[in-house]
Amino acid sequence: MTSEYDWQSGEGLTRIDDPAEVDAAFARGADHLGTAVIGLAFHCPLAEVSPRILRAMRLPDPAQRGFAFTAAGTAARLNGALTPELYAALRAEGHGGVAQNAIDDVLTFVPFRSLPRWFKWRWLVATVRDKLEGWWLRSADVLGDARDAVRRRRS
Repeated sequence: MTSEYDWQSGEGLTRIDDPAEVDAAFARGADHLGTAVIGLAFHCPLAEVSPRILRAMRLPDPAQRGFAFTAAGTAARLNGALTPELYAALRAEGHGGVAQNAIDDVLTFVPFRSLPRWFKWRWLVATVRDKLEGWWLRSADVLGDARDAVRRRRS
């Protein structure tokens, strides 16, 4: 039986739906494991894919680790929740690094009341920061418009 997945090039791995095949790929040290867990996140229940995402988050290749965090964000989008282990891994990585987009996905797609405490805090910080930034940008627009009106008036 030939596999429809090309582990050398990564072709077709986003369609993978067999956790056992990904486990076998981990065992043989295959390439593109981060890409494979994104595929699992699309096609498998969260409980099945979570341990494999966590394992991919510890891969030595930074690009594949990044894909593992993308898989966590994808799982949050599709399920509206993550496992406690995935929340812990995202928190350990922090908001400024490779996990930033995944954390933003969690804050966007997981209901606030379902978030762990650290994520509620991140949500609050992000909301206040975004509100202040919006006010700042609007005030800069108003001041710029007023300055332009004064200049036109003087001309």
